[in-house]
Amino acid sequence: MDSTDVEQVTLALLDAANDKDLEVQEQVRKSMLTLGKQQPDRVLAMCQDYLLKHPKLLVSHRVVILQTIELIVISRIEEISCPRIKSIISLASDEMTRSKEVVPDWQQAASNILVAVGNKHINDIMEAILSKFQPGVLPHFFVVQTLANLSDSNVYGMVPFLNAIVGTMLPMLNMAKQDNMKWVFSSALYHFSESILEYLANLDKAPDPTVRKDTFSSEIYSAFDILFSNWFQSREPKLRLTVAEAVGSMCHLMASDKLEEQIPKLLPAMLSLYKKNNEHYIISKSLCQVLDASVNMGSRVLETQLDSLLFALHQQVSAPVDYSNPPTVKNHNEVLRCFSLLAKSFPDRLVLFVLQKLENSNERSRMGSLAVLRHLINSITSTMESKKLLILASIRQPMADHSNKVKKHVVHVISAMAHHGYLELEGGELLVRFIVQHCALPNTYQHGQRPADPEEVTNEALRAMCDNTLHLLTTTVGRLADVLWPKLLYYLTPPQFSNATTPLCKSLIVLGNKKKNNQDPSFNIDISQRVNLPSPQTLMIRLLVNAAFPFNSRDHGAPSLSLLHILSINIHPKAEVLWDKEIPPLLSILEESTAESLNKKQWDEKLLKFLSKTLATIDEDKWACQLAAEATHYLSTYNNALEEKSFLYRCIGMTLQQCYNKEMVKKQLQEILLTARHIDAIEREGVAMGVGLCANSHLEGTLAKLDEFGKSDAFKRSPSIFNLLKERNEVEVEKVKSTLILCYGQVALNAPPEQIVNRIDQDILRCISKHFSTKVLGIKVETKDLTMKLSLIQSVGLIAKAISECVKKQGYVFSRKQELITVMLDFIRAEPADTLRTPVRHLVMTTCAYLIPLEPASNENESFDLLKVCVNSVFSLPPETHTPEKTKEEEILDPKQRKALYKDTLAALQEVLKSVLAKDPTPDGLQSIFKHIESWLSSSLDHERERAVRATAHILDYYLDNLTVKNMVSFHNLGALLGRLSPRCSDPQPAIRIAAVNCIYTLLNIQLQYEGFALDYRDEAVESLLPLRDRLENPDHSILYKTCSDLTKVMSKCLPQQQLTTLVFMLFEGLVDSQANCCRASSVILNTLLKNRGGRLQDLVPEILEVLHLRLQSIIDDQVRVAVGQTVLILASQHLQTVINTLINQPLPYDNWTSEMWMALGADPIIASQIIETVMEKLLIMAPYVDKKESMMRGTTKVATNQPLAMTCGLKELLLNGQSQEPAVSLFPQLFSCLTLRLGASVGVSAPKDSNNKHTISVHVAGVAAEALRILLARAQLDEVIKRLDEDNAWDAMKEQNTHTTGVTLLARAIAKHAGPKLPSIVEYMCPSLNNIYECQRITVTAFFSELLNHHVATELLLIDVLMNNMMERISDPCCTVRMLAVRGLGNIAIGSPEKVNKYAKELLAAMSSGMEEKDDPGKRITLEAMSGLSKVLLYLDKKNVHLLVVYIFMKIKPFLENDNDEIRCASIHLLGNLSRFGSGEPVFKDQIHNVLVSLLLHLVDPNPQVVKACKHAMRVCAPVVGSDQITAMFQNHLHDDKSLHYGEFINDLTKYLIQDFPGMLNFYHISVIQFFKSNWPEVRAGAAMFVGFLLGNLPEEHFSHLNMNTVTKGLVVLLQDPDPVVRVKAAEAMGHFH
Repeated sequence: MDSTDVEQVTLALLDAANDKDLEVQEQVRKSMLTLGKQQPDRVLAMCQDYLLKHPKLLVSHRVVILQTIELIVISRIEEISCPRIKSIISLASDEMTRSKEVVPDWQQAASNILVAVGNKHINDIMEAILSKFQPGVLPHFFVVQTLANLSDSNVYGMVPFLNAIVGTMLPMLNMAKQDNMKWVFSSALYHFSESILEYLANLDKAPDPTVRKDTFSSEIYSAFDILFSNWFQSREPKLRLTVAEAVGSMCHLMASDKLEEQIPKLLPAMLSLYKKNNEHYIISKSLCQVLDASVNMGSRVLETQLDSLLFALHQQVSAPVDYSNPPTVKNHNEVLRCFSLLAKSFPDRLVLFVLQKLENSNERSRMGSLAVLRHLINSITSTMESKKLLILASIRQPMADHSNKVKKHVVHVISAMAHHGYLELEGGELLVRFIVQHCALPNTYQHGQRPADPEEVTNEALRAMCDNTLHLLTTTVGRLADVLWPKLLYYLTPPQFSNATTPLCKSLIVLGNKKKNNQDPSFNIDISQRVNLPSPQTLMIRLLVNAAFPFNSRDHGAPSLSLLHILSINIHPKAEVLWDKEIPPLLSILEESTAESLNKKQWDEKLLKFLSKTLATIDEDKWACQLAAEATHYLSTYNNALEEKSFLYRCIGMTLQQCYNKEMVKKQLQEILLTARHIDAIEREGVAMGVGLCANSHLEGTLAKLDEFGKSDAFKRSPSIFNLLKERNEVEVEKVKSTLILCYGQVALNAPPEQIVNRIDQDILRCISKHFSTKVLGIKVETKDLTMKLSLIQSVGLIAKAISECVKKQGYVFSRKQELITVMLDFIRAEPADTLRTPVRHLVMTTCAYLIPLEPASNENESFDLLKVCVNSVFSLPPETHTPEKTKEEEILDPKQRKALYKDTLAALQEVLKSVLAKDPTPDGLQSIFKHIESWLSSSLDHERERAVRATAHILDYYLDNLTVKNMVSFHNLGALLGRLSPRCSDPQPAIRIAAVNCIYTLLNIQLQYEGFALDYRDEAVESLLPLRDRLENPDHSILYKTCSDLTKVMSKCLPQQQLTTLVFMLFEGLVDSQANCCRASSVILNTLLKNRGGRLQDLVPEILEVLHLRLQSIIDDQVRVAVGQTVLILASQHLQTVINTLINQPLPYDNWTSEMWMALGADPIIASQIIETVMEKLLIMAPYVDKKESMMRGTTKVATNQPLAMTCGLKELLLNGQSQEPAVSLFPQLFSCLTLRLGASVGVSAPKDSNNKHTISVHVAGVAAEALRILLARAQLDEVIKRLDEDNAWDAMKEQNTHTTGVTLLARAIAKHAGPKLPSIVEYMCPSLNNIYECQRITVTAFFSELLNHHVATELLLIDVLMNNMMERISDPCCTVRMLAVRGLGNIAIGSPEKVNKYAKELLAAMSSGMEEKDDPGKRITLEAMSGLSKVLLYLDKKNVHLLVVYIFMKIKPFLENDNDEIRCASIHLLGNLSRFGSGEPVFKDQIHNVLVSLLLHLVDPNPQVVKACKHAMRVCAPVVGSDQITAMFQNHLHDDKSLHYGEFINDLTKYLIQDFPGMLNFYHISVIQFFKSNWPEVRAGAAMFVGFLLGNLPEEHFSHLNMNTVTKGLVVLLQDPDPVVRVKAAEAMGHFH
């Protein structure tokens, strides 16, 4: 290549080096680097000349060129000639120093060149640099900077020069007046010192191993003296830091005596920098270097600086560390390193200092001191050995700090101490206590909250840290096992450590298992020898209570049980075998449970049974008595955990059952009653349960103790209530009484039935009589006290329960029963109706349920009153999710408590209803209960309906379970009950639906019993209801609809005739139920009943029709209206014509009622067929629209005619009915053709005006026809057709004028593919419309037929001739769109029936040729179709038919290759490819292919993907014609439609083959490519640049003479200035190949 071309290109690149686009800049740089790598000397020379010739070039431009020079030098340093190196050095040196002012980017770029050259030519560089570094003259800033950087990049080359450089530099230092010069000198000295130190550290690799530190000491000290004496105190922070950094490095190179001399001045100066600078890392690093040098030489004066050093370093170590800011972390580590260095020389003073600082209560100070202490413990273990006891004593103060941040550091220190043997020493147990204490921390924040301060150490974080630390101490520090076992047991029992139970138990389990497995004697604990450990009884009680609440205190249940298991032999030797058997199953239950799923009541029973078994196994009265005594004494520790305390009372009661010492039992009962906090309801209940359990074995003693306590001073309002009660003199006496009455109730419940029955009146009720004022017992009741109420209610309930147990064994008449029930109901009446805050309802109803069965029986009024009060008070409650407003007297229950209270209250109501029904299990008895419930069944509130249905289900189940039919009596309630319940089967709430079906199932089984069937008889129809329940869980309306229908059939079959009328009229009420779903159910049931059994209701038909008519217009729910419409169909089937006439004349658009009527008519196939045939006949003969002139300006508008539009709307609605499938299928071809033509005639047509208000009615005329057509396809079960049309959005396309033909094409395609057999009839019915006067219908049919030719089914069904003849006729249609569609259809024959192409060859070629020359063709649509069609047809035409026309067609195509229209461009390229098969072997055709080859190659990057695809296809099929095997293989291997193409690689390889196979055409190729430099598409211009670039890059030298390089170069230079950055990038890339 001519050197002038390279130079011209390089010059253009240099001009473009500062392009505004960064990607272009980068490519320019790459190309210059590529050229530079190939011809480094020439390109470097041009860069140099460019810079010299353009002295006023923008700095940014100069920088890019200098950076390029640097890159070339770095990559080709070995190949650049010495003269060029020297000239580059000269250039860079001149560029770097030309401006006296500092211009960083420019001068840095020049400096970088010198550094790059210096890695190879250090001597030449030094010669140039030192010429600008003359003694007595202040050098340029970047001269010094370059020396500094050279010392970094070429240590071994630079160090030999450094002594001289520093010597020359010394006088200059005093000349530097500007801060930037002082900074650069300081920085250089720092880099020099670091280089020297690296050189000295690696002498084995150094060129001169004789170099010593003292070689530099003198000069370095002199420089140090100037820096430290003159610059160190500069006001400029950046300079101060750099000087400090330099001084730190220089200390290692100074003579020891000089350093010793400077230390007293240097260290205070260094420390003073902390106050002057915000960035401390560099100061700390330099200080560390100074200390390292001082300590290494054994400085004596360092000790004099120690106090100030420690003070300053402590301030630094106490500064907050921001772990997201690396310099603060580095600074912290450097400071800790300083402490380590000082500790080597002054361990005693350093430790004393740190420990003294621990006494400072300042948070930051303590945290810093603790950080140092931890660092020292871990880093200088041997030095710290003698200080252990001192450290142990000193750590106590920070342990008492209130700050969690300090405590966090204390934990870190304790962890370090544990690993180095501190915890075994005296005082180590305090550290363990500290860890445990903080394992017990409560949460700082509620669940989900986050601290506002990100640095805050929350209790949760500190606790987790302590948990981990305790675990690590247990598992990784082996020698601590004897420190922790068994001492950790102490922390299990004090309540302040309760939150630490889980980690404590886990650690003790690990330790215990290890010792047990190793048979370590220390596993067996002698409690008597260890003062601070809890007794076995206390341990057992504590762990058992923990287990009772397994998910409290961070899930302490399972660990507590597991530890109890490990400790079994230490609790009692006899317990081991039992516990090995009993505890694992308990643990399994916990593993499978969650806090929500665990049945608490059953779990408590299991644990109490476990306790009972344990005591029975141990069988030592003394041990059991001690357990009871210690448990009683331990009660006070649970004063803040009442649930746990309540369980402990039960444990005590269970233990006292096993004690034989009666005096001891009485003593414990006395203590329990005296010390209990009676004011707490939970505790009162716990005491009562404990006392009750005790009474099981000690009835006499328990009653005596209760009687004695009732007479004691505890019931006198005096400050002197027993000595034990002195501090509780404010406790109300009523609370103590409440406890006592609960005790009596529990005693009655738990005592042996045979012993208690005679004591109910004599002892139990007599004592209640004495202590409680109540009318029941002859004295007035004070009902305002809630505690009194609850205690009385509970106790009466327990007594009634006890009596019911006794009655099973012996008769007993409870004379006070009704009296008690009345008082109980008064309690309910006194409760607020709109809220549930107390358990009064629940307890009253539970009590009533126990009282009702007792004799004497209640009368009818008493039962009515009882049911009314109970049902209304419960059903009227708000839902449990409702939060009541807080009142002064009552606390709001939390959601969990409220949920439990609701559950208990509803369950209690069920028990009351069962108890009442049990007294009168007859239809009348059932009705007496149901009349209180039925009004709630249709409530508008979900929760009220659900309660009512559930209650009904329960009582019906109970009724059936207990039914005994003695006489053949009638179940007269059946119709009314079914009428109320059956609509609920469609309730919006799934639970109500299921319950309602259960009710109906039960009712029908009850009816079977009354009909005389056996108890175990199962009716097939009734049993079929059971599977319906699963279907009702699905909210889908259609499923509910079907289920209700099935349900009604069963009811209809089982229902006696006399019950039918009642049921029907109940269902009328159901049509206006508050719930739409239930209205639906009512209508379905009604409909089914009328079908099955309406024949006998003749007298009711007029009334039914009237009600339905009124309801239909007021019902909102669509499905109910549909169901009622079906009912109307049943009644209207005899008056069809009247109904049709009425519906057609209804105003458009149809309202819902009219639409539903039409749809209902489709349910009968015969009626539907008659309607469809009538509508089709009228649509074919009636005008679809009329032309109306709106105004002079707007021209004519097509307006739909009323009757055809109304019939289309009606037809659409009728077809919506699934039952219309049969007529739709039988009439499909006619109806499909009719609706398709109706659609064609509706496109662009406006709706008519309303005759009443003259406004245009809101109907989309085409939309109605399209919807009707879609529904028809669905009815004909052409799902695949619909699916395809939906996927293609064909429906929307068909409705709009500008896309109608596309939509019809998609319709024809779908029909041809998925409904072929129907086509002959469809074509037959459509053909006459091709001559229709309505242009729109001709377009529709032509589009349809055109697409049919695209499918072989046309030939298979013998339709090809009909279709082709029709298309030929349409070629001359006056409508341009019809002609275009006809041309398209003719082309489609090649796809659908290729074997027929040659039959119509002459006609096809004539039609296509004329189409390509069509003049009346706006948008070139016909031309496009002609080219596309010809392209398809050519694939199948015989060569003889086309041979003479090839070149003619080719010439017609060529102008379209660069057409702006993407589709035309694509079609022309595709056609060109298909012509290739007719031109193979023809030289003329080969020339034509080469003429357009460049165009095809460049359009491979066309912006339109379809054009790219067409190019790939054309080049693949033309490949054999090109005349090169390699190019043919390339085209066929790489140009696949579905594969992406790496265009650059493809063109690169292709140009190689073009050069090799067609050297004579290179001139033509490159001229052709250059023409595309002016293409309209930037992608093509960029591709042309790439083509030229690769052509030049691969061209051998001898071929360059064939090219007009001047034109190429100029063209690329122009492209480098293209407005599109992508083009500029590719032009720059192409220029990189000029070498």
